[in-house]
Amino acid sequence: MSEAKLFSPLQVGDLRLENRIVIAPMCQYSAMDGCMTDWHLIHLGQLALSGAGLLTIEATAVLPEGRITYGDVGLYSDDCEVAMARVLDSVRRWSPMPIAVQLAHAGRKASTDLPWKGGAQIPPNSPKGWQTVAPSSIAMAPGENSPVALRREDMIRVRDAFVDAARRAARLGVEAVQLHGAHGYLIHQFLSPLSNRRDDNYGGSLENRMRFPLEIFDAVRAAFPAGRAVTMRVSGTDWIDGGWTIEETVAFAQALEKRGCAAIHVSSGGLAPAKIPVGPNYQVPLARQIKAAVAMPVVAVGLITEFDQAEAILADGDADLIALARAMLYDPRWPWHAAAHFGAHVRAPDQYLRSQPSHLKSLFDLRGAD
Repeated sequence: MSEAKLFSPLQVGDLRLENRIVIAPMCQYSAMDGCMTDWHLIHLGQLALSGAGLLTIEATAVLPEGRITYGDVGLYSDDCEVAMARVLDSVRRWSPMPIAVQLAHAGRKASTDLPWKGGAQIPPNSPKGWQTVAPSSIAMAPGENSPVALRREDMIRVRDAFVDAARRAARLGVEAVQLHGAHGYLIHQFLSPLSNRRDDNYGGSLENRMRFPLEIFDAVRAAFPAGRAVTMRVSGTDWIDGGWTIEETVAFAQALEKRGCAAIHVSSGGLAPAKIPVGPNYQVPLARQIKAAVAMPVVAVGLITEFDQAEAILADGDADLIALARAMLYDPRWPWHAAAHFGAHVRAPDQYLRSQPSHLKSLFDLRGAD
């Protein structure tokens, strides 16, 4: 058995993960009217055979107008729920990997075209566009259509939509919910003073800017089964002077932990164009600062591609879990290869057991997929 921390188990709330590798949510922009398609079955199915500890479904909109693009997955209707159930039933038939879903609302970053079509904002009067909403009527970029500032009754509708989506996720048997509070989407827009210029109880001070995000968390935590984890993804900083800071993120993380948050996933940026020092481990110092301030598990993410790099982050105590996104798309067997590198083993489906190289006799957990 390997002593690599990457392949040691971890408890997240009541959920036991077999290793510390998390497949991060990755938008596929391939849904039809919010409903998953065969692409999601292929995509999630292959990742569920990877040997990772947890699979996270992409940003899933809680309202139609909360989608980033017209191709986003949603969980706001019976049709969406049925489509996701079909995919999850098929994946679970062949994989025991725990599955989480990231619930999201894009706010002012909604109503855009698909990334491979340029990703520009689509005006609300266009067939595939709609009017966006945000904490304040501030466009993300010059020339874009400005969002409509949410009134209190609109905020309640958004909060209740998160709750409704969490209840649908619970019915689908999803093991955990992650709230998307990062990358410039609606929850992040309330947190950052760059996008939140409100003069009511939901703007101004840090306490006020955290109020609505915490209301959403509390409502989802109350609605999702007590034995299943609710987590949050955050941007540790906007990387912009006068924007959201790591010190504020620490305060937000501590408030979440007091409310029963089971883990926090630390990313950064996305609110507005910024000079980001992108490079290997560039977000790890943010995770490190949050980990020093909370007891709940902390997830590090961002240009983590190498096996020893991932192990060092855990061994140095900078984070508790490693999230992989593009690295998993490029190499869906990354956990297999990491296990071989460290002399550890991973769970593999029975149908693939014969692929084990002769010099790696202990790579696969011979329980297979059970």
